[in-house]
Amino acid sequence: MLVLILSDLHLGKGKFLKNGQLNILEDFFEDDKFFDFCEYYSKGEWADAPVHLILNGDILNLIQVDIDGVFTHIIDDEVTVRAIDSIVKGHAKFFEALRKFLKSPNKEITYIIGNHDAGMAFKKAQTALRTYVGEELQFAFEVNLCGVHVEHGHRFEVINTVPSNSYFMEGPNGRLILNLPWGSLFCISLLPILKKDRPSIDKVRPLSSYIKWCFLYDFSYFVKLVKKVVSYLIETNFDEYVRQNRNFKTTIHVLKQITIYPLYWKKAKQILKRHKEIHTVVMGHTHVSEWARFPENRYYFNTGTWNTIPSVDAGQFEQSQKMSYVYLKLDPEKHLLLAGSVNIWHGQWKPYREEVSAV
Repeated sequence: MLVLILSDLHLGKGKFLKNGQLNILEDFFEDDKFFDFCEYYSKGEWADAPVHLILNGDILNLIQVDIDGVFTHIIDDEVTVRAIDSIVKGHAKFFEALRKFLKSPNKEITYIIGNHDAGMAFKKAQTALRTYVGEELQFAFEVNLCGVHVEHGHRFEVINTVPSNSYFMEGPNGRLILNLPWGSLFCISLLPILKKDRPSIDKVRPLSSYIKWCFLYDFSYFVKLVKKVVSYLIETNFDEYVRQNRNFKTTIHVLKQITIYPLYWKKAKQILKRHKEIHTVVMGHTHVSEWARFPENRYYFNTGTWNTIPSVDAGQFEQSQKMSYVYLKLDPEKHLLLAGSVNIWHGQWKPYREEVSAV
């Protein structure tokens, strides 16, 4: 059995808006290569083989899609469905690829919900996406399969998660809306404004690296950034749909994580320690592909992203792009990892190369 895992594609409304203007909020431009990726793993030697494609969170950038020109933090199922419709229109070939893959023999797709696509937890949103991809499309917050644990990973950051028992809250007119964490509120309310001046501000991981870089090398923008954030905090202090996650404990955790970013291989190690039946942990969210091997042939992989990642090295000013994904070959009967690697997709002519490999 083959399991393919990728994440953090951040599909928006497409490269261009209706008026022909460049969409500065769009991150994903590799629809053609993704189409080739899905076709490669559903034809040839994989034509009849069982292949499970796991989309590990933040595939759709739902919180950065405007509705009629307005970015709103009051997100219910109807708003989410409209956002999905607009993303599908901007990435028709991407969704055609998923649809064709799912129709192929012995192929599965599971969509894991992340922080940028939290709205996929709405049943109406899931129904809407199934109409474009196929009724067999599955949704989950995590997947446990043959000794492999897959989750997006945002729950390890206070700024990007809320308790599972308060995922939704009552909004206007009694409708259920998303109970958004600070990170999502920042992306909705401030990021579109900040990106007008610095389009790459949200692409550096962790964001704290960019803030530190601005303080040293782009101080005027750092001052502007601080003013915008402080102004936003003051303005929203009495917003009943924003202030629910504001308290002293949360603030302390947020400030801590700005300076001390969580190490995800350590989080994976903790999961492996608690669950002896798991031999492999796969996460995304960080946009950095990586892997680690632990005693007794146990592993951690991070899928990285297909989007460009700018460097904050003052001497480089470069961008890098690795269309990375995790490749796991499993024995479903014995729950064994036969082969695992972080691969870089190139295209049909030279499908991929192994970045790291564990056998």
